Amino acid sequence: MKLLLDENPSDRLVASLADLYPGSEQILTLGLGGAGDDVVWEYARFHGFTIVSKDSDFFDRSVLTGAPPKVIWIRLGNCSTQEVERMLRSKALEMQGFFEDDHETCLRLGR
Repeated sequence: MKLLLDENPSDRLVASLADLYPGSEQILTLGLGGAGDDVVWEYARFHGFTIVSKDSDFFDRSVLTGAPPKVIWIRLGNCSTQEVERMLRSKALEMQGFFEDDHETCLRLGR
C-alpha cells in the first residue's frame, strides 16, 4: 500500500515508514502543496495511492464519492510526527485489511 500524505503530516514520514509503505509520497514533495482537494484526489486515484490526512475533507469526499482512492483519517489532534509514525506502524495490519476490503472507503485512526 502506497500512502499519499497530505500537507500535514510531515514529509519525514515517507522515509521513516518506507519499510512498511514503500513508494509513499507527501504532496509537498510532489509539488502539490496548496493544490485543491480535487487535484490531490485525482493524483492519488490515478497513481494508486491511499490518502493519509489529519483533516476531515478527504473523509467527507470518500463518503460522498467512494473509492478509489481510499482515505486514512488520522484523528490525533495536535501531535508530533513521531506520534503519527507510531500510529501508522501500530495499525499496519488494520490498514492492510482496510486496503484489501473493496467495500470500505475510509479508515479512522485515533480518537
